Amino acid sequence: MNLVVVSNRVARGKANEPMTGGLAAALLPVVENSGAVWVGSSGRVRDGAQMEPIAQVEQLGQGALALLDLPAAHYAGYYEGFANSALWPALHSRSDLIRVSQEDYHSYREVNSFVARALLRFQKPDTLFWIQDYHFLSLGAELRALGVKSRIGFFLHTPWPARSVIDSVPNHRELVTAMLAYDLIGFQTEDDRDNFTACIRADLGVLVRDGVVRSRHGHTRLAVFPIGIDADKFAASAAKAASHPDVSRLRRSLHGEKLAIGVDRLDYSKGLVNRINAFDRMWTMHPALLRAVSLLQIATPSRESIEAYGNLQSEVARLVSEVNGRHGEVDWTPIRYLNKGYGQGVLAGLYRSAQVGVVTPLHDGMNLVAKEYVAAQSPVDPGVLVLSKFAGAANELDAALLVNPHDIDGMARTIAMALAMPLNERRMRYEILMTKLRRHSIQQWFADFIESLQDSEAAESVEIGPLPEAPASFLTSRLASSSARYH
Repeated sequence: MNLVVVSNRVARGKANEPMTGGLAAALLPVVENSGAVWVGSSGRVRDGAQMEPIAQVEQLGQGALALLDLPAAHYAGYYEGFANSALWPALHSRSDLIRVSQEDYHSYREVNSFVARALLRFQKPDTLFWIQDYHFLSLGAELRALGVKSRIGFFLHTPWPARSVIDSVPNHRELVTAMLAYDLIGFQTEDDRDNFTACIRADLGVLVRDGVVRSRHGHTRLAVFPIGIDADKFAASAAKAASHPDVSRLRRSLHGEKLAIGVDRLDYSKGLVNRINAFDRMWTMHPALLRAVSLLQIATPSRESIEAYGNLQSEVARLVSEVNGRHGEVDWTPIRYLNKGYGQGVLAGLYRSAQVGVVTPLHDGMNLVAKEYVAAQSPVDPGVLVLSKFAGAANELDAALLVNPHDIDGMARTIAMALAMPLNERRMRYEILMTKLRRHSIQQWFADFIESLQDSEAAESVEIGPLPEAPASFLTSRLASSSARYH
């Protein structure tokens, strides 16, 4: 098997290099150990008339990293525009934040087409293409238009929202039709798969039977593959990191007080404002916890040129300042707020130092921080995970303390409960959670998806429904001219 993995963001996994985003952290061990080629953006763009895509290839463990300079004329519209100002807010059920133009959609499709041409270099008779996330919803259709017959799978790391929300995205019907070019579409949860199924039934008029849909592209299987981590490896990293200078300084600075920790990208889906308000409320409701527990909130900035992110950064900084001003003392700061990233090893040590892990997104695909926090804990004296019931991880980690992130008082009470939880209950919850983490590891996620992608017989034997009527398509209106332009 020759596996080609595609994502917008890639990672090299250097020991002291900050790593933002669960996707990159999750894919790194898969590529390093499987011999796959991982194709993604170099972070650079190139000007001029559209050139043939060229990837710079370097070794990554047993696999390889192939870095693409994306076209400058379309990058902003693709990334900051359609991907992150239309798709991201919609996929996280924030249609009120959608800001997008038809030019942005055009650029999104152009970049998907550009990447498809780059992938032809890596095609062999036994190639499997595994496309990752919302940046490349139409990449499978672009590959099919170029004549690629290989198996192509797609995995969505974000949620898929209700139909009423995805309908808010311009050109959504065309995109959903293009997604059916994939042989396999994987989701984090059953709810996400069911929402997608409802969408294609209503918008395309197709039937789905036994998780398989038939379209003009052939058969597409819809399945659930909850992503995991290597829990034992992360636990070992956490134990080793206890002596790291950053971790040692943190522990010394606590002077015996307890610590709660949150680690997130600075994103409106993560529920940071509600979380800070919950801690504010907790210290007000339980004044005995003043000077007894502080919050370390690591919030790595991202997409700062997008208005919604700039507004959020200002709001969170203002709120932290107000809470610290209200509850702080000359020698005690309630919230330690850091706008920078840390390498996975250091993060593991920081997680282990905290008696409570607070993972409270408003809506999230999985949120691997929840799993990392559990794995990092000392089996002898583990901390407690407080987890939003709207994170994909809540479907597995039901021995955590589950909260509604919109219920500020409820979160405040639950955090206080976590801080007071007796050792025997903490150990019991930890052992239940670790058993699940080991059962649903990153290695199992990878193996299950690839096995399903390779297994085509069951899907192709199912006869269902009429073919969906294709909408006026970006592909049909552009491919003939683009083929002449690029080849």
